[in-house]
Amino acid sequence: MAFLSFLFWRDKKSANVAKQRLQAVLAAERSVRAPHYLPALQRDLANVVSKYVKIQTRDVRISVERDRQQAEVLKVKVVLKAAPGLGRAS
Repeated sequence: MAFLSFLFWRDKKSANVAKQRLQAVLAAERSVRAPHYLPALQRDLANVVSKYVKIQTRDVRISVERDRQQAEVLKVKVVLKAAPGLGRAS
């Protein structure tokens, strides 16, 4: 049996290094390019929100980021401007 394991022996260390390098390349590639659908998503979100609140398309900001677990997170920020006469109650 030792003879067979010698024939089919693989260097696990180099396999791990190759895996880590591939993950790094893929992560770098994903971070460089933004998804192609972001401008359309921004317009659609602005249209939906504008049914309830007066906003412009530029008031909707979308970004794709990575969290600590390397999962992609879609962040959406909608800037709402205060209406005149609507201050905070004290």
